[in-house]
Amino acid sequence: MVGTSGRVVEINILIALTGVFGFYMAWNIGANDVANAMGTSVGSKALSYRNAIIVAAIFEFLGAMLIGGHNTATIQSRILDVSAFQGKEIDLILGMMAAMLASGIFNHFATARGWPVSTTHAIIGSLAGFGLTVGGFGVVKWSSLSPIVMNWFISPLAGGIMAALIFTLILYGIIRRRDPQQAMVQIVPILVFMYLLVIVLEIFFKGLEVINIHPNAAELCTLAIVIPLTGAILARILVRRIVKKHHHGHSRRRIERVFSVLQVMTACYMAFAHGASDVGSAIAPVSSVLITLRHGVTSVGEQVSPWVLALGAVGIIAGLATFGAKCMATVGKAITGVVPTRGFAAEFGAATVVLLSAKLGLPLSTSHVIVGAVVGIGLMRGFQAVNMKLVREVLIGWVITVPISALIAIALYWLMKWIWIAFVV
Repeated sequence: MVGTSGRVVEINILIALTGVFGFYMAWNIGANDVANAMGTSVGSKALSYRNAIIVAAIFEFLGAMLIGGHNTATIQSRILDVSAFQGKEIDLILGMMAAMLASGIFNHFATARGWPVSTTHAIIGSLAGFGLTVGGFGVVKWSSLSPIVMNWFISPLAGGIMAALIFTLILYGIIRRRDPQQAMVQIVPILVFMYLLVIVLEIFFKGLEVINIHPNAAELCTLAIVIPLTGAILARILVRRIVKKHHHGHSRRRIERVFSVLQVMTACYMAFAHGASDVGSAIAPVSSVLITLRHGVTSVGEQVSPWVLALGAVGIIAGLATFGAKCMATVGKAITGVVPTRGFAAEFGAATVVLLSAKLGLPLSTSHVIVGAVVGIGLMRGFQAVNMKLVREVLIGWVITVPISALIAIALYWLMKWIWIAFVV
């Protein structure tokens, strides 16, 4: 785009602003999306707010670094036809910057109101709005957008169904059995096996390419058997000890105590899944700007640098720690009452849907999935168990995310373009 001698200062300014805007958007993802993802663990008291931040910090970072690059490529190359900006690289750069800032602004507003909205929706809406304004109808890849848009509607339903199925297994396999204690000894190891099996397959099947680890089929099968089986055996030993120690206590209380431990595991799973899915949304425009500055628009969509993924992960963690309490309360307490058994089902179901979508390169909303999961387990007790007024408010927030984000991005783009022409060119 520019020569290396005469425009170094301008390039450095663009890089600095891109980093700031990207971090701001990631910060808002943490305050909204991650808060939603961890809300059921805090609402059920399986984790304190401080411990939820620690869990999120570790596993969001791992999910971002190991799998987060897949969604980055989707956002960068499948939303806009960046080749249309050949020779107009500054328009693409300013548009990406506007999209990041617009997404951050909308999510900041939603988080302040306690709405669990979608950063994925916001960034896609911002990119589409900018693309339509600058490049016209043909710049937006509508055919590529259709499966992503379908996933927006499917994901809450999928989260709700998956969570309901898992809770049904807990309800009829343990809670309503004649001897719930013995049933727990039998069923909990199966749930732990399923949990670890999904984690192993998700991480080792493709995720570790990022750090150049490539297990062959035999090694993968061995890991997929040994690790979940070991976890299941340890779970059986632990549950038997808990049941024996509290044999004379209330059976439901013992069940919830066991699932409180299990929910810490699913909280780790949820944080990992979110890092894998949504960090790509946070840093895809950052990567696009840097790649365009370095190599031009033809290289947009290539693998992102690990330090860019790390920037997104750090911003997300900071957002959760400083501004995430309100959305966490919405998902963890306000929609429906959550105890560890229900929280486990919601997180396990939601994280499975999110990870599967991330592996397929379909950017979905973690917020939509976890809200769908929470509503799903709430509806199993009837409509009176769910705060439908709040659910309607959340749905309104979902509906306005794309158009409002698009309008903000358009306005910011033209403002940035005016500033660029007036003060830089």
